Parts: sequence; C-alpha cells; structure tokens
Amino acid sequence: MVYLSSMTLLPFASSYDSITRIKSGYGRDVCMLIAVVGPSGAGKDTLMAGARAALAQDARFRFVRRAITRPAEAGSEDHEALTEAAFITRRDAGGFALYWQAHGLHYGLPRDIEADMTARRVVIANLSRAVLREAAARYALRVLNITAPIEVLAARLAARGRESAADIAARLAREVVLPDGLDIERVMNDADVAEGVARVLAALNRAASDAQGL
Repeated sequence: MVYLSSMTLLPFASSYDSITRIKSGYGRDVCMLIAVVGPSGAGKDTLMAGARAALAQDARFRFVRRAITRPAEAGSEDHEALTEAAFITRRDAGGFALYWQAHGLHYGLPRDIEADMTARRVVIANLSRAVLREAAARYALRVLNITAPIEVLAARLAARGRESAADIAARLAREVVLPDGLDIERVMNDADVAEGVARVLAALNRAASDAQGL
C-alpha cells in the first residue's frame, strides 16, 4: 500500500485504463469504484445523502462508511471513529483498501469493498484528490465531480457565514485540477436539490450499467 499525505502526490507508476477491468494488487478482478469529489459549496454531501436514500434498497450500490480518526460526534459525516493508534494498527494489518491523511486526520476505506466490486456492485465513496491515481491504478475508477458555477459556489459559501468575502474569493481562485487520464463525470449542481439528486442518480445508474460490461 502506498501512503499518501494531504500534501504529497506520489508519481504514478502503473498503466491503467479506467474504462476496462483492472486487476487489483490482491489478484482479483474488481469494478467499479465511484470517487466523489467537488469544491466547497458544491453541495455534494446534500446530493449524495439524497442519492443514498433513494438507492437504499438497490443492491447494485454500496455507499461506503469511512473510517476517520475523529470522534463520532464530530462533523456531519456518519463515519467509523478510530483513534490514531487503532487506525494505524488496522492499516498495517491490511484492513484498508485505500487510505490517506488530510487536515491532520487519517481516512480509510474498508478492505471489504473489494468483495462488493468483485460481485459487480458499484462502490461509492468520498475520496481525496491525492489518492485518485492510486485508486485508478488498482480499481476501475470513475470520478464523480459534483460542482457548480463559481457565482453559485460563492453564494453558498457566503451563506455559511464562516469566511469573509475576501477569504471566499481566495478559496475560489485556487482552482483544483484533477489528474489527467481519469474517467470523470461531472454533475452540475446549479438547480434545486431534487434536480441535483436526479442528476447524481442518473450518473450512478450509468455507472452501474457500465460496470456490468467490464
């Protein structure tokens, strides 16, 4: 397992085709992992919560509960809370399919997602951009980039009341570029929540259809 920090993206050393089946490092054919990314203010958590509720009884999908080294009551995400020592012990035992560090916290996806992908389930998880290349090297990866026009992002960030106008402008000026060569589907969240959720559901259903052909 390659360890990636929030500040370092290691050189990409493996060839891959993110549309075709990828051999994992554990000798199994696996597909497909959906990596959810997007800028602050894009509304990705709201849309993914709506999609999760809509697909709760659909066996084609698994929405991953991440392990994070923060208390269970901290943040809005339903996660498995681990101490740093417990996280490292599980990591070193091979208990995570992917893991990374960001903002002083450790994040991990459980190893058992590989069994779901082998069974042709679509596995959906929030991922750090820093780990996308590793994920694409090991699995059939599709990046779901949830975004919105810059003026919409600015208005949503302002409504949170956490940052000054200058801070928001600086944040939005720092364009984050996704790595080249990835299979990326963009969902524009510039309408109401119901429409945004419908767009995400359409993207996930396309992914499920594509996964059956891998």
